[in-house]
Amino acid sequence: MASLKEIKTRIASVNSTRKITSAMKMVASSKLHHAQTAIQNMLPYENLLEHILKSFLISTPETNSPYEMVHGKSQRVALVVYTSNSSLCGGFNNNTIKMMLEIVAEYKAQGIDDIVIYPVGRKVEEKARKEGLTVAGSFAELADKPNAEGCRKIAHELGEQFLAGNLSKVELIYHHFKSAGSQILTRKTLLPIDLSTETIGEDNDRDLTSNVATAKAQEYLRRKQEDAEKKNGVKGVMLNDDYIVEPDLNTVLNSLVPKLLRLMVYTALLDSIASEHAARMVAMQTATDNADELLRTLNLEYNKSRQAAITNELLDLAGGAQE
Repeated sequence: MASLKEIKTRIASVNSTRKITSAMKMVASSKLHHAQTAIQNMLPYENLLEHILKSFLISTPETNSPYEMVHGKSQRVALVVYTSNSSLCGGFNNNTIKMMLEIVAEYKAQGIDDIVIYPVGRKVEEKARKEGLTVAGSFAELADKPNAEGCRKIAHELGEQFLAGNLSKVELIYHHFKSAGSQILTRKTLLPIDLSTETIGEDNDRDLTSNVATAKAQEYLRRKQEDAEKKNGVKGVMLNDDYIVEPDLNTVLNSLVPKLLRLMVYTALLDSIASEHAARMVAMQTATDNADELLRTLNLEYNKSRQAAITNELLDLAGGAQE
């Protein structure tokens, strides 16, 4: 059995660790709130742009966009991968990197060896360079300070290379923020772009109402939302198919489609950042709970040892008095 001094030292050490994990959990919770606000502010623009573009395309089925066409000139593939710049967020980074390596292996099995990585986050950049993969640049600053301009540059570069025939496919790898307790690792094709109307609103399933990560809380919020929808009723909105296109169809498409590309890259970034903070909040909460359990065990052990020491001293005193 450990001595009282050793147990007391361990208790102090675990207490110190618990303070750190608890503080990090509070910081992650605050950052998650700001990330949720950023997504919430962006959603109306995303919904309206997607609705305008795809409802416009469904009403003019003869339209074709060069961003939809598969370019067979090149067998080069680009992967835009989103991770964080720091650790202590559970399996957030490892899961993303693992999917990236699996996709790279999948393409190489198909005979496609020319793969370029656009790393958004220091963790994936370090891993890609270590694995000897082609890296298009460093975009680690976007993982800490997201901005639409940085995403615009990435989307513009990818779009130009795709139209020039230098890229055959572009994919996004990121965590989709569904709720504070659920982040879904997602693989999405950016180019050639999917302009089908079946995907309208597909990714607008985020729960931005709470930072609570427990399963019971999330289930309660989900049921509450479903009850509210049933009570109020959801009516379909008819699409306006009477469009007057000025100056011409190609000009409008060449303006709207690149905007949608930039929006997809930016949305994936905001999703990834919110997922990172949620994952870190959950990881630090778990660490704090484990520290509490360990403290309970150590305090019990300390009290038992102290009581045993007191009992031994009493027995020694009683034995000496009898002699």
